[in-house]
Amino acid sequence: MAHLRVASVNVNGIRAAARNGMSGWLDAADVDILTLQEVRAQDEHLEAALPGWHIIHDEATAKGRAGVAIASRTPALAHRTDFGPDDFDSKGRWIEGDFLLGDRPLTVVSAYVHSGEAETPKQIEKWKFLDAFGPRLAELGADDALAVVTGDLNVGHRPLDIKNWKGNVKKSGYLARERAYFDRFLTAAGETVIGQEGIGRGMVGELSDTRVHISETDGPGLGWVDVGRRFHGEVEGPYTWWSMRGQAFDNDTGWRIDYHLATPPLAERVVDYRVARAASYAERWSDHAPVIVDYAI
Repeated sequence: MAHLRVASVNVNGIRAAARNGMSGWLDAADVDILTLQEVRAQDEHLEAALPGWHIIHDEATAKGRAGVAIASRTPALAHRTDFGPDDFDSKGRWIEGDFLLGDRPLTVVSAYVHSGEAETPKQIEKWKFLDAFGPRLAELGADDALAVVTGDLNVGHRPLDIKNWKGNVKKSGYLARERAYFDRFLTAAGETVIGQEGIGRGMVGELSDTRVHISETDGPGLGWVDVGRRFHGEVEGPYTWWSMRGQAFDNDTGWRIDYHLATPPLAERVVDYRVARAASYAERWSDHAPVIVDYAI
């Protein structure tokens, strides 16, 4: 069956990843479209790391921070970086590219959600990003479009997505409000959303997660599909990120925070999903592993 292979990975700095083994992995992976997060570089560095690829790239406002890109074997038909309200700095965190899947248009997004930090201003920026996420998903998914949002979304949606979830319920990445956003994103279109742990419609916060605040966690489900969870079912992981410290990688104490979120018509075309976990700690070239999905043409 003919397919389009889309891989996504947080490279944790494209220059370091290229030095440490990314190029060898990519040569063997037979990828058609590669989405990158935390590029932390300029155009010339991407071009040097990915010779022969067509690249669209959005740098962060602060040099050496964030950065998202899409590399492809054929050039994107169009691309966009506008995201969220005008007063919100999303530079280096959202880029959309339009391609063809057979004879149908396909939008591929590379997204890098803020890591955040509970009860600090860093978390406010994450809330702003997640507030803007829902409306853009609704737009991208209209009229049975083919679209996929890939990347490091920095939220573990369910206990199956984090090895030590009980120890992280008060930490950014597994806060109840963060998971409530994903409840809405991934609930069937039009269905009422009931958020996790009593947080859902209105029970969200600004710096505190206990204050009432109306946000984009409210409203009906948006109907997008978590490709990894659908493909693997009710199993732990497979994880996509492990701390570089301690024995987290060797013990597989990880988080599944890198996603392919697809519209239902595109999700029906998934023929394979896998996490390209390195064979050993020494062979890692990022603290994240690539997520690879084959979509039938």
